[in-house]
This record gives sequence, C-alpha cells and structure tokens, in this order.
Amino acid sequence: MFKRIWLGAFLIMSAVVGNAPCFSQPYLNPEFPVQVRVEDLLSRMTLEEKIGQMTQPDRAALTQESDIATFYLGSVLSGGGSAPAENSAKGWADMYDRFQAIALSTRLAIPLLYGVDAVHGHNNVKGAVIFPHNIGLGAARNPELVRKAAEITALEVAGTGIDWTFAPCVAVPRDERWGRTYEAFSEDPELTALLGRAAVKGFQGDSLGRPDRILACAKHFLGDGGTLGGKDQGDTQVDEATLRRIHLPGYVAAIQAGVGSVMASFNSWNGEKMHGNQGLLTGLLKNELEFKGFVVSDWAGIDQLPGDYHSDVVQSINAGLDMVMVPTDYRTFVRELIAAVNAKEIPMARIDDAVRRILAVKFQLGLFERPYTNRKLTAEVGSADHRKAARACVRESLVLLTKKEGVLPLSRSAKRIHVAGNGADNIGNQCGGWTISWQGADTVVTTGTTVLQALRAEAPGVTITYSLDGSGAAGADLAVAVIGETPYAEGQGDRQDLHLDADIVEPVRTMKKAGVKVVVVLLSGRPLIIDSILPYADAIIAAWLPGSEGSGVTDVLFGRFPFTGKLPHSWPAAMADVPLNRGDAVYRPLYPFGHGLTALQDPEAGAAPVVLGAAVEEDGRSLLLNLNKAMARTGNAADWQVQVNGQTVETTGVRRDRSDHSMIHVKVMRGLKKGDVVTVKYKGRDACSRDKGKLAPFAGQAVYNLLNDRH
Repeated sequence: MFKRIWLGAFLIMSAVVGNAPCFSQPYLNPEFPVQVRVEDLLSRMTLEEKIGQMTQPDRAALTQESDIATFYLGSVLSGGGSAPAENSAKGWADMYDRFQAIALSTRLAIPLLYGVDAVHGHNNVKGAVIFPHNIGLGAARNPELVRKAAEITALEVAGTGIDWTFAPCVAVPRDERWGRTYEAFSEDPELTALLGRAAVKGFQGDSLGRPDRILACAKHFLGDGGTLGGKDQGDTQVDEATLRRIHLPGYVAAIQAGVGSVMASFNSWNGEKMHGNQGLLTGLLKNELEFKGFVVSDWAGIDQLPGDYHSDVVQSINAGLDMVMVPTDYRTFVRELIAAVNAKEIPMARIDDAVRRILAVKFQLGLFERPYTNRKLTAEVGSADHRKAARACVRESLVLLTKKEGVLPLSRSAKRIHVAGNGADNIGNQCGGWTISWQGADTVVTTGTTVLQALRAEAPGVTITYSLDGSGAAGADLAVAVIGETPYAEGQGDRQDLHLDADIVEPVRTMKKAGVKVVVVLLSGRPLIIDSILPYADAIIAAWLPGSEGSGVTDVLFGRFPFTGKLPHSWPAAMADVPLNRGDAVYRPLYPFGHGLTALQDPEAGAAPVVLGAAVEEDGRSLLLNLNKAMARTGNAADWQVQVNGQTVETTGVRRDRSDHSMIHVKVMRGLKKGDVVTVKYKGRDACSRDKGKLAPFAGQAVYNLLNDRH
C-alpha cells in the first residue's frame, strides 16, 4: 500500500516539475519534496550503505581517509581537541572538503554530515570567537542574546564547512558538584526551556537549509543533570513525574523550535542506561513528543550497556538510536550491526526508520546541493563584529553578588590599580573547558583579550600594575583579583569540595593585608563555596567562564554598562547545603536563585550594616569580620561571643581595622587551632556605622578558619 501511495506522489511531482532540469535520480532533484527524495534514495541503498549512514567515527580514528567511502560513512565527528594539523578556519575547511569529496565519490554520492562540540562558539578552532559558557548566558536571561550567540557560532562553524553542532545542552543541573554544570543554562527547567529554544533557533534558523546555519542537537536525553551526588554519567534516581517536570521541558521546547537531532545521555535512570532505554528514546521522545529528527549516541555510549558488544549494538538500535558515535572502532560496529540485521535481531524496519531520519535531515540542510564549504564565510571566523557580540554576552552575564560602599564602579581617575590572580592574564582560565582541547588548559589556548589587557585598554590613563600572587599592591588606589577554577570538562570536573584552593584565594588576602580595597572577579563553572573570600572582598562578581572577550568584564567594572545578571543557580553557603535548588524543603542559600545587585549606589544613610564574612586570623588569637559599611563604633568585648567547637570562648577586645573601618577584629582569650569550628555572635546595641546605621544583633555567623589553609 505504501509503495503505491509513494509511486502516485512521485508521478504527480514528476508532472509538476516537468520543466525542471533533468536529474538522473529523483533523490538528486531539489524540486521534489524531502519525503519523496528520501524514499527514492532509500530504495536504492544496500544494507551496507544504510548501516554506513548510521555510523559516526572520530576523524582521528579513521584507519585511512578512504574508509569514508569503503564503509559508506554517513557522519564523522571531531571530539574535543580532535583537530586537523592546521588548526585554523582554513585548515578545518580544507579537511572538511577533502572528506566530503571522498563521501561523494561513492555510488550514491550521499554527502557527509560532520559534527563538532561547538558549545560556546566554534571552540575547537584557534582564532574563533569563544562565547561565555551556557551558565553565563543563563545569568544574562536574554533569549535574543542567546539566539544571536548561536547564530554567530553557526556562521563560524559553517565557515569551516562543518554542518552540525552537539549543542545546545538543555540539561538541568541539580547538584553543583557535577563537572558539566557550566554547559547548561540553569537549575530551573523554565529558564532552560526558554534559552534552549532560543539557541536552537539561532543555530538552525527558523528552518533547516540556510547556508549560514547548521544542525543543532539537544542533549543529553534524559536526566543527565540529576544524577546522585552530581556524578557524571551516574544514576538519576527520581520518579517519572519528577523526571518529566525537571528534566524534560528543555526537550519539549527544542522540539517545538524544530531541533533536528537529539543526543542520548550517558546517565542511567533508576539503574537503566539511557542508551538502551526504549521506553524513553522511542516511547517518549519519538512517539509521545513526535520528534522527527534523528537520535545520536554520545561518545562510545553504547559500550556502557550491560552484556557483550554485540548485545550492546542490538539493544541500543532497538531502543531507538539512529546514529551511533563509535569514535574508535567503527569497523567492529558495522560488522556487528550487519550481523544483527541478518540474524533478524534488529528488524529491517528499524534500520530503515533510522536511515530515513538521517537522510531527511541531510536533504533539509541542503547538503546534496551545497556539499562543500562556503569560503566566503570562512573569512568571517573570529571577526571584529563577532567579538563585539560575544563582548555583549559577557557583560550581560556578570552577576554582582555583593559589594561595600564606595567601591564600584572603578574610577578612570585613579592613579594606580593593582591586578592579581590566576585568571587575570590567562585566556585559558577565562574560557574554561571545551576550548581548543576537551578539558581546556590554563595557557594561551587561543586569541582573545584577558581581563588584565582589557583593564589597560579601558583606562589608559591609569597605571595598571600586575602580579600573579598579589604582591606589590601597597599604595594602589584599588585592587582587582581575578581568581577562580582552572579548566575542566566532563568527568574530570566532578568535585566533592567546592572551595577554591588556598593558593588561588591567597592574592585576595595579600592585597587586603596591604590596606587596599579588593574587587574580586570570580571565574567558575558553577557556584562555589566562597567563605574563604568573603572576609576580605569589597565586592564579588560572578563572571562564570566568559570566554575570549575580557573587555565585557571591564565594560561593567568601569560603569560603561550596568550590572544586569541574575543568578541562574542558587548559591550555597557551605558544602553541607549542597545540593541546593530553589524549592527545596530546606532552602538557606548564601544568595538565592535570581539574586544579583543591579544598583551601584551605596546603601541609604542609616541602613543597618551587614556582616559579609568572617575569618580566624593568622595569629590564631582573633577574628576578622568584614562589613559592608565603615563602622564608627564596634561595641565592647562583652557584646561579642565566640564559640569554638560548641564551647564559648571569652573575648578580650574588639576594634576597627586601622586602615579599613569596614573591618573589625575580635580578640579571644585562648588560641585557636587548625580544625576548630568557630562561630561568632553579636548581642549588643552600640555598634554602628559612620552614617548611624545600627548593627543588628545576630547569632551563629560562621567563621572561616584560615588556619586550615596553613600547612
């Protein structure tokens, strides 16, 4: 019956396009509808050719490039760091065109679909613009900005010939310990759906087929952000209602936006690996959500299924995978899949369904008409206009977490600003993972502007001095510490302790001890535990992983543009509060979801001062308290109570810091030791700021034990 219907449609279309140019095969005629072209091509294919379309190796694993033709490969990818010898836009385009020519040399001349992880710009290519990772775009909360970033990424990817990005990631991270937190937009499903939809539209356009747009891929289906303990590729232990409520909305939005591919996730759901879950891949995604594109596996994802490799192949294809990423051993995959079909372990109808989906996307993309790189686009990779757009993304992503009076914006009339920290002049730390290589690197990985370079360009009349460790700050008008995480990606980024190492934080303390106000620009792929920073910072800005355009940071620091970013994640105060998400039964964040100061004016006169943080001092005999306002009176020692390991310790004195009256020192009777758990309580009425704001009594302020950092 279907063949008769299709034949009738074919004859009708033949009459409609009777005056069209002559093509030897209908599938090569762009005048025919995609469905007609797909069915014509499918009818001509051998089993080996069909299975080739379902096979995707990494370029670096090709035994020889001619294997593209020998195995009729439908797709090739570049994993993180898998680049041609000449890692430039031209080098990528040359490689792509060479591979494409091999694919087109086959009997049916089916073009290759090439995939890359262009997850924050075309981040494998040196010289391409690197956008903020998605967590930063989540803080910006601007779908038009997200769409623009994806459009530019698509244009730069297309400029190297590549057709397909494994993005956007619409995971919903629910545990800050997960090393892929920065790849997703937010802990909030609604915000994730909003921005995921915008990203798909940016990558693909309103429909597939524009020469300056590419195929998007919503990932990772399903529940990758909800694993127990934030373990990468772990087990998401939730009921179906929770899975749908938290982790599904991003896919619904992506499908509504027309996304052409979806990537299966490494994680399990209640013990069952997603790569073999027919109920979710076929039942939910393809049938219930009516997803018409194709499903691709993650990197060697089928290898994690139980059983031997042959059973892995059978289970995953029957579950609903259409294309399988077999980065290193594509020959074995082809052999086992052919054997499974011949043994009727996989129905031919399942193979045909997979190949139909893949071919349909290739026709929709226009690959049969435009198989080679558009070299006019190649010249635009890394252009000034693209960097300008990325710079806008950076400045809208910045979240001002806290600040004291009289600190921001930075003044262009300052005589000297001292800059320090492991992220100040390090483009690698600024970009994070998935930048040129898979895990990224804390080196000069690509072209761009560091925050230090941007500061010097923004304020040429100010002397900008720099030291990595914070030394040399004495006498400066202000200090800027750019500190944070060093690059990581999936797996290696999982952490059980979200404190920064002491040596990374040390420049903040060093500059503060020099009597200089310190603005901290924090580079991170997730909320961190910052109790080690709070006692010393005069302002803290969450800059996430801003990418190559550090000038977006200085645009806001100097007040050229306002702070507008809002937290896309709840920010925990201590590791005991992790995981932390809005709506938790117990919700006590340091900064709540949606927090972000947008006004730089100082607190109103008479407003109560606030304690920002506290620390045990190096002498082990006193505590340092950091407040947001300069204090006129501190109260007396009897107003302050210190507890050490649950026992009250007598205080013997309290005073303002000699160089910074927003900091006070509370002296204790006995020495404190490494490992002590310390809290401080204020129960007086006399402590007040210079503008007469009274410090309100408080209990149980946690005190960071600096002695724990000393070896």
